[in-house]
Amino acid sequence: MASSSASAEAPYHLCGLVPHARQYQAVVIEQRALADHTYAVRVHCPELAREFVPGQFLMIRQRGTDPLLGRPFALYDTIVDSDGQVTAFEFAYHVVGKFTGIMSDWRAGTRVEMWGPLGNGFPQFSGQHLLCVGGGIGYTPFLAVTREVKGLRTYRAEGRVRHSTASGSGSPKVTLCYGVQTKSLLADLSDFENFKDFDVQISTDDGSAGRPGFVTETVADLLQGPDRPDAVYCCGPMPMMRAVAKLCQQANAECWVSLETPMACGFGACFSCVTRVKDESSETGWDYRRTCVEGPIFPADSLYWG
Repeated sequence: MASSSASAEAPYHLCGLVPHARQYQAVVIEQRALADHTYAVRVHCPELAREFVPGQFLMIRQRGTDPLLGRPFALYDTIVDSDGQVTAFEFAYHVVGKFTGIMSDWRAGTRVEMWGPLGNGFPQFSGQHLLCVGGGIGYTPFLAVTREVKGLRTYRAEGRVRHSTASGSGSPKVTLCYGVQTKSLLADLSDFENFKDFDVQISTDDGSAGRPGFVTETVADLLQGPDRPDAVYCCGPMPMMRAVAKLCQQANAECWVSLETPMACGFGACFSCVTRVKDESSETGWDYRRTCVEGPIFPADSLYWG
């Protein structure tokens, strides 16, 4: 699709619950296919792109009132020009309903309304081996995660710095365990190519590509293997994340999960995206937290999986 250099309009401040978030009017530059019915949308909005950290998300909608509410999408990655300046960002989506069906028809110049960046993002990794586990479209946050871990890109200047290893022996290793139901749903992973000390292990439920079976079987092997990861970042369907959290608990491995809870506002006002977290002071043993503000990234052992 053709590109556009139109600029975003001046942003509007949102409420104090999300200090870095603003509301923006911007335009789509292009979108490209990543897999069957899965696309990456590129939006020209350098002001927003410069504020993202890996694991955060935005709410977006097409200008107008149908649909009225925005939808949440995680950052895929920021886009930089030949001078290294951040000019745009991408997010990915899978066509599953009315709004994503409308999105699949977006072209260069489509005007959109957005608010973000939202959520807390993944913690900045400081070990020697990071394991990222993605199910379905849940692999998409890990491109930005990997670039930051490898020291190839800096996200939000405030509070985020390039990674450096204590030993000076080079950038940490990153392993991506990526699982889908069948081969036709496998995404184009060419954006992950050319990373040094990076490994992709693919699983398909039906055995049509990669390792037959669930991605959690590969995770279990890695947690028990000689090159055990220092931490696990996970995003995907809830049953998969629950299983990964259990494996990490059994292996005494640090695990962080990115919840994909449906939400309406994205900045903590509507309380429609609550999730249950452990709370020993509560009679039930758990309490609610808002995924959009206190999350979407949570330590796996802090969640009440039920």
